Amino acid sequence: MSRTPSRTPNEPARSISTRITGGIPNTLTNRVMAAFSRRRYGAVLDPLVAVGHHGKVTRTYALTELGVGGWKALDPGLKSLAIMAASVAIGCTWCVDFGYWEAEHEHIDPGKLHDVPAWRSSERFTDLERDVLALAEAETATPPTADDELVARLVTALGEEAFTELVAIVAVENLRSRINATMGLSAQGFSDRCEVPLGGALAEVSEP
Repeated sequence: MSRTPSRTPNEPARSISTRITGGIPNTLTNRVMAAFSRRRYGAVLDPLVAVGHHGKVTRTYALTELGVGGWKALDPGLKSLAIMAASVAIGCTWCVDFGYWEAEHEHIDPGKLHDVPAWRSSERFTDLERDVLALAEAETATPPTADDELVARLVTALGEEAFTELVAIVAVENLRSRINATMGLSAQGFSDRCEVPLGGALAEVSEP
């Protein structure tokens, strides 16, 4: 399936919400990253604009994401749930918006993603999925609150390699979400035409 959004965000017409108001430097790194982003996603992702003021940060961020893209030990559905839970817990509307669109293009059940903010009361999730969501929230807390019993269940269910990937992807999502939320980024419009609107989750992370 094409990764181009069903409604491509209109770059010239929209104002990117970021707390750094100056235009990003017209560097080779920024031009390359913008071209790559347009080709893969149909738009320049707002986080690239936000970090584009620092060339070394931009390059490190890009290399990190390329490396993370090669992690394949953890089931994609569980990974999407963990990412969504972390971004909701932090309150990053950009991450929720983009993560939902990206997960739907990976054929992840959109109804489950929609219910992540209320996973404890939702009947959509399996016991393993609930443990993954609990781990994502516990790891995102400050300080982390994951307990031995939860970790033991997940290691048994997933195996050591996939569990390690789960812990790592939640940490990566914390990096993304904390940067994006602090920079003031808001939803870019990727989820607008997904199968099930993500209004509940976006409303959840928009609350003070």
